Amino acid sequence: MARKKLKDFTTLELLLSVLLLVVFIITIPLFVLSARQSLESEANPDTGTSTTPAPADCPVLNELERISCIPEQIPTKATCEQRGCCWNPLGTISVPWCYYSKNHGYQMDGRLANTKAGFTAQLKRLPSPSPFGNDINNVLLTAEYQTSNRFHFKLTDSEKHRYEVPHEHVQPFQGNAASSLAYKVEVSPQPFSIKVRRQSNDVVLLDSSIGPLLFADQFLQFSIRLPSANVYGLGEHVHQQYRHDMNWKTWPIFARDTTPNGDGTNLYGAQTFFLCLEDASGLSFGVFLMNSNAMDVVLQPTPAVTYRTTGGVLDFYVFLGNTPEQVVQEYLELIGRPALPAYWTLGFHLSRYDYGTLDNMKQVVERNRAAQLPYDVQHADIDYMDERKDFTYNPVDFKGFPEFAKELHNNGQKLVIIVDPAIASKPSPSSPYGPYDRGSDMKIWVNASDGVTPLIGEVWPGKTVFPDYTNPRCAVWWANEFKLFHNQVEFDGIWIDMNEVSNFVDGSVSGCSTSNLNYPPFTPRVLDGYLFCKSLCMDAVQHWGRQYDVHNLYGYSMAIATAEAVKTVFPDKRSFVVTRSTFAGSGKFAAHWLGDNAATWNDLRWSIPGMLEFNLFGIPMVGPDICGYAVDAPEELCRRWMQLGAFYPFSRNHNGQGYKDQDPASFGADSLLLNSSRHYLTIRYTLLPYLYTLFYRAHSRGDTVARPLLHEFYKDSNTWDVHQQFLWGPGLLITPVLHEGAEKVTAYVPDATWYDYETGRQLSWKKQKVEMVLPGDKIGLHLRGGYIFPTQQPATTTVASRRNPLGLIIAFDDNKEAKGELFWDDGETKDTVANKTYLLCEFSVTQNRLDVKILQSTYKDPNNLAFKEIKILGTQEPKNIRVKHNGVPSQVSPNVTYDSNLKVALITGLDLVLGEAYTVEWDLQMQDAEKIDCYPDENGASAENCAARGCAWEASSTPGVPFCYFINDLYTVSDVQYDSHGATAVISLKSSLYANAFPSTPVNSLRLTVTYHKNDMLQFKIYDPNNSRYEVPVPLNLPRVPSSTSESRLYEVFIKSSPFGIEIRRKSTGTVIWDSQLLGFTFNDMFIRISTRLPSQYIYGFGENEHTAYRRNLNWHTWGMFSRDQPPGYKKNSYGVHPYYMGLEEDGSAHGVLLLNSNAMDVTFQPLPALTYRTIGGILDFYVFLGPTPEVVTQQYTEVIGRPVMVPYWALGFQLCRYGYQNDSEIASLYDDMVAAQIPYDVQYSDIDYMERQLDFTLNPKFAGFPALITRMKNDGMRVILILDPAISGNETKPYPAFTRGMQDDVFIKAPNDGDIVWGKVWPDFPDVVINSSLDWDSQVELYRAYVAFPDFFRNSTITWWKRELKELHTNPQNPEKSLKFDGMWIDMNEPSSFVNGAVRGCNDATLNHPPYMPHLESRDRGLSSKTLCMESEQILADGSRVRHYDVHNLYGWSQTRPTYEAVQEVTGQRGIVVTRSTFPSSGRWGGHWLGDNTAAWDQLRKSIIGMMEFSIFGISYTGADICGFFQDAEYEMCVRWMQLGAFYPFSRNHNTIGTRRQDPVSWDGAFMNISRSVLQTRYTLLPYLYTLMHLAYTEGRTVVRPLLHEFVSDRVTWDIDRQFLLGPSLLVSPVLELNARTVSAYFPGARWYDYYTGVDIKASGEWKTLPAPLDHINLHVRGGSILPWQEPAQNTHLSRQKFIGLKVALDDKEAAEGWLFWDDGQSIDTYEKGLYYLAQFSASQNTVKSHIIFNKYITDTNPLKLGYIEIWGVSSPSVSSVSISVKDTVITPMFNYIATSQVLSIEMTSENISIHNFISLTWTSTQ
Repeated sequence: MARKKLKDFTTLELLLSVLLLVVFIITIPLFVLSARQSLESEANPDTGTSTTPAPADCPVLNELERISCIPEQIPTKATCEQRGCCWNPLGTISVPWCYYSKNHGYQMDGRLANTKAGFTAQLKRLPSPSPFGNDINNVLLTAEYQTSNRFHFKLTDSEKHRYEVPHEHVQPFQGNAASSLAYKVEVSPQPFSIKVRRQSNDVVLLDSSIGPLLFADQFLQFSIRLPSANVYGLGEHVHQQYRHDMNWKTWPIFARDTTPNGDGTNLYGAQTFFLCLEDASGLSFGVFLMNSNAMDVVLQPTPAVTYRTTGGVLDFYVFLGNTPEQVVQEYLELIGRPALPAYWTLGFHLSRYDYGTLDNMKQVVERNRAAQLPYDVQHADIDYMDERKDFTYNPVDFKGFPEFAKELHNNGQKLVIIVDPAIASKPSPSSPYGPYDRGSDMKIWVNASDGVTPLIGEVWPGKTVFPDYTNPRCAVWWANEFKLFHNQVEFDGIWIDMNEVSNFVDGSVSGCSTSNLNYPPFTPRVLDGYLFCKSLCMDAVQHWGRQYDVHNLYGYSMAIATAEAVKTVFPDKRSFVVTRSTFAGSGKFAAHWLGDNAATWNDLRWSIPGMLEFNLFGIPMVGPDICGYAVDAPEELCRRWMQLGAFYPFSRNHNGQGYKDQDPASFGADSLLLNSSRHYLTIRYTLLPYLYTLFYRAHSRGDTVARPLLHEFYKDSNTWDVHQQFLWGPGLLITPVLHEGAEKVTAYVPDATWYDYETGRQLSWKKQKVEMVLPGDKIGLHLRGGYIFPTQQPATTTVASRRNPLGLIIAFDDNKEAKGELFWDDGETKDTVANKTYLLCEFSVTQNRLDVKILQSTYKDPNNLAFKEIKILGTQEPKNIRVKHNGVPSQVSPNVTYDSNLKVALITGLDLVLGEAYTVEWDLQMQDAEKIDCYPDENGASAENCAARGCAWEASSTPGVPFCYFINDLYTVSDVQYDSHGATAVISLKSSLYANAFPSTPVNSLRLTVTYHKNDMLQFKIYDPNNSRYEVPVPLNLPRVPSSTSESRLYEVFIKSSPFGIEIRRKSTGTVIWDSQLLGFTFNDMFIRISTRLPSQYIYGFGENEHTAYRRNLNWHTWGMFSRDQPPGYKKNSYGVHPYYMGLEEDGSAHGVLLLNSNAMDVTFQPLPALTYRTIGGILDFYVFLGPTPEVVTQQYTEVIGRPVMVPYWALGFQLCRYGYQNDSEIASLYDDMVAAQIPYDVQYSDIDYMERQLDFTLNPKFAGFPALITRMKNDGMRVILILDPAISGNETKPYPAFTRGMQDDVFIKAPNDGDIVWGKVWPDFPDVVINSSLDWDSQVELYRAYVAFPDFFRNSTITWWKRELKELHTNPQNPEKSLKFDGMWIDMNEPSSFVNGAVRGCNDATLNHPPYMPHLESRDRGLSSKTLCMESEQILADGSRVRHYDVHNLYGWSQTRPTYEAVQEVTGQRGIVVTRSTFPSSGRWGGHWLGDNTAAWDQLRKSIIGMMEFSIFGISYTGADICGFFQDAEYEMCVRWMQLGAFYPFSRNHNTIGTRRQDPVSWDGAFMNISRSVLQTRYTLLPYLYTLMHLAYTEGRTVVRPLLHEFVSDRVTWDIDRQFLLGPSLLVSPVLELNARTVSAYFPGARWYDYYTGVDIKASGEWKTLPAPLDHINLHVRGGSILPWQEPAQNTHLSRQKFIGLKVALDDKEAAEGWLFWDDGQSIDTYEKGLYYLAQFSASQNTVKSHIIFNKYITDTNPLKLGYIEIWGVSSPSVSSVSISVKDTVITPMFNYIATSQVLSIEMTSENISIHNFISLTWTSTQ
């Protein structure tokens, strides 16, 4: 608009302003004092003679329910009592201190009287004081059930007519009461109140009992309690947020010309409607008060709303909807739906106040044209007028104005002129003014209180009169004036301003009378405190009534008159009217702009709530002045505003007089602002067909155009208060930048599929707050999946663009479906909808078919428009495009451009004529990477058997790509339910036609349950709800009740359909970490398959297999998992099963996924990236861990499956073993040689050699001296571990208690139905046979191996039997001299392994042993029973349940480990250790693992690192490989390198097999022994650190062998490193892994690194470095920031634990470090649980090392751990002058040595007798 330019103030004016400020400052304390005195009056009652009102009947109310009795002034007790109200000062002044008593209000007088429309009731006023006088004693309530969703009730004076709004659209209701009401109404008689309830759920929507009805002549009050605080609407004001703040806010409603600001003042229009969202169901209602008097609306946190109005009647409408959008539709049906705008009005508009001259205006037009800015409309503000008079133009400054209008038209542009209501009065005789003269003749001015004399005000032209637009003659005059002026200047649209009505003087030039209309008893909190301020006197007279009543209708009536004038000027055209002042229903006639804002970031932000509110009010063509009206607009602000403004429904850049230009081209031809503006206006113009269609829906149905997120996503409470984003209709999400300097925005992405408009890329976010990166030239634009957007090739004007080809953007939802529509007419003819001269096209896509249907076809566009291109988002590549026109194939040759990365297809070469019906069909060109193998079966696929499964056959030359792949899904999902703890769904088989072609019988109905166990962990399970299926009996540590909350959960889960899938999304980044919405989901009885997309190529885990790299290769690789006695070999399934992986996301976040399924399975990786699981039984039971770091993922995983076992200290010592010791003397010699060579060594093993004929629990006569040797070694501090295999011989001719007692206790696995023992063959030989070792293996097995039975370790009886046998092995009751005092147990062959396939006599169930689907396993052709038991074998769980070996085979080793561990502890009384070969998730709770029967080869050396790292994430920390290899002769150099590497395995054992050369350290030369001694001494030195790591693994689940990526995940180089590893966080091991290598290439992530041996900083960080690696050296480096506890090494740990301990302090770049030490006796059971341990944290900073004891009930002065050394590395000073040590009760000054060149400070304190628990700190002093 045009607004006065601020003038310079005189000195007098400044003095008066200061005086006014002083008065204001003095007044405030007086108000406060008044309130305080009122409080004191309780203690000092008034003793005057005034009459005391009757005591108020004061209810006890919650303070939030009080309705203020003194709304118009500071409350005092005296005033409160005078009004008969309740006085109770409490809390803040915003809470009413004076509130209504029960004495106020009305009561029903008689009964309800039914009418044809509803009912009436007579109300009588209750006796009570009158707050404002002239109370109406008798009130009539009229209620009407107008529609099923609209209830009307009105409160009027029953005896006297009162003013009511003469609304143009809302007429008296003449119908009968509606039926099938969505509501019910209750009236309470005394005191009177009314309630409106929703029928469907009985929720009270509106309850007036919260406050009394007050009905006086000039004060009417009505309060309503609401069911929800989600309140939107009311206006016009600046609401700084869209959802109202209900905390005691008062909003005055009274039209006023003022500047929008944050003060809450009343602005230009009067809108009394609000919408209330009840809850997440979407159920909503609206309330509209048809009243045009000045009023206050009070919001309070009850929640409640109070209307206080100064006149008229209380005329309420209540609208019910199932959604917020439906409520708006109901409201607009009542007040009038918005006009359909002319198409050109949707283009960009330019304006400013005071171009000065037409030449200046032309210059702006031309420079923006030259910039190719899309730009349709030029506005002319009052500076075009002659002396600011309507219907004139300045003949000098705007000479040529008529020609300018024509020139605009010639360029396809339009002209909009401003017109104010104020008409210049009393023109001079020499300069007559026709509009005034003609109006005066017609007597159409607003009159003064006498009703005759025109009221004179002052506006832009000077003295003015004001047209009375409510007078029918005025509309005629108004139309005529426009017609006359249009004959001069061919304008196209009309901008009506200043129509509140605005006046530069208060009331009139002669002032206003002191009547009760100008000074009513109650004045709402309007700006300046008087109703007539800057407007007309309230007693002025109009045709519709007194200004007091009709003031708020002035702009409304002007808009109606202007719309009528348009009909005269443009008989057949729509034109354009934009108004500043509005009332309910104004949108039927005019658009609206948000007034005279300012160029501030606040105003930019406030524009969005304002725009959204006017869409509620039925005025969708709305927008603010882009870049701000007042104040110079900074470039950044204007740029961001132009970006946002391109998506206002009414998009106009306008500014005020005297401010710098802000049209886009004014910022420079190459400016970022201009380029950005052009870019987004081009997008606007591209989407105008979509926007125009939205306006059609607004016009025809009452939809919003600019739409709040909650209207579409009401189920999501996060959207309820979003006010810095909005939607265009349902489908386009706009996210602007609203803060200075920001290039990132915290935005909310609602629960839908979204695509970036500009790239087409699908967002990974959903239903979460995200950080959007929006550089200076970007705004967030996102298209919602499921919608089709009509587009048109843009141009710089809509005249040009409407001639251009059309297009469609199809944005797929999760079901690959979308819908949309297009409304089209000529864009300007009047009443095309009413006259049905338009096109309405409906678009829908499903199953790769676009249907274009014509719902209305009564318009033919003259431009022969056609859809030339279709862009599809979120699709696979379309091919074979087929077009049908009215069902007949069209001869077209469309082109397809496809971006496989973005999944965006562009189909061009189309010619779909607008207004005609078409279908477009296509096939999908599935990318190779997307193909899910439909025929992975053992017998291989063919085109025929592929077709039988309903799959596609396409040969590929790319290795691994399946020829047979899915193109259809097999299952549908329904009944999806979400709640706070998870979700459920029903999954149903579509048809058994194809499903029966897959292996075994399909399961028709499935159940999905999702459980949000923790904020960082969830489970989803797919199972048969109708038939019990096997589930894994491994206990997990899960919360009994889910503990997650929606706010804190790291994830969101979505259940998808078409195809069925589950999506798990990380909330913080939007990354989808699991997305099984891929084809191929199958759930047959013996074949279950599920595929998922992966978030990156970085997947780790799955086993047990030999992997050539730590990261899985996703290029079409399949890995089988089934426990098997299979030495490591590529693609061969080995001993254990771990269906668990850890995945990295592209940002470095990590997650883990466990499939808890123990059936045989395989997994296939493909480069999509994707993963397919195929298992042959059980159910799908997945657990997902959200991390977000790799190390935390492992901790979360082991928290569920069980933390790794805490090993005894001695188990960390070096260990020796060999299969093939001839006798105990050989072991004794080995032991003596090792001791003589002083090679550290703690554990001696014996393999099955010690047994008699390989029988468990026996002693070979050749090992008769073994018990004594064990005793001797143990006396020296050594430990002994023995092997046991599970197979028990059943062919013994002599007593064999293990078998006979096993038979008695029924411990062996049998055939089903209590059949015979399932006999196998393993190591035990028949008795009394002579072995001919020259025979082949199979012959030896057949001739010499005894029949063996396999204990069923699930059975309770077996556990008892097993523990007894171990006890008697340890302490032989019959032959004590044969007691073998083992300390730990090594359980082998427990896959279980058998030397025959299935059973000696074969298996009986071919289906189980060779199932319909045989996974990709070693010996796939021989079936599952290869080298193990028959799958039909029956086992019995602890609860008595019978299970098939088919299901639990993979659990055999797992089931053996726990009872073995328990037996070791029970037998030895100490902690002990179990090492097992076969493992399953949670095996690590009870045992360690070695990587099996490897080979003495360099590649096996290297792969051992990979295996250890995998078992670290599997939760088995105590792991290692057979050092130097099990099979084949070890080569010297390889064995040296393996000894070096093996010294840093947690489980460090040298082991090889019979028939190969010895490879223990003393079997080689002296050099080998020296190397072994040296590296093992280093290991023993570090054992306190390693033991502490084992403790942290046991208590917190941390890894011991740690991939570098666990510590340095932000460094992507580490994601592929598997030739180095860390021990814990601090020790980097970089071994040599190749023959003849004397250097090693090592990577040093971003940290400070020190050479372990020298303590010198190697000056490498974030880089590769080539390190020397002579044969006697392994490179070890310590990470800066670490403190490593260490101890002097010795022959064994029994001796080393008595040595001095030390600390290696490696300072980081900030010269700080920290570390931990855990210490206990190293052998007792449960020392941590019993509190018998020491735990300390050490820290270093500021030249001080400190000890922080976390817990200590172990180390004492009598049981000390002596601290002997501290080394500090990285001391950055030239010298160290002193060192002091604080110990309990004293300070010690020790000897030290500092080498400045190496920066190593060494302190020795062995002579000081310091136990570490007494150590407090060490401080050194540096000198410069």
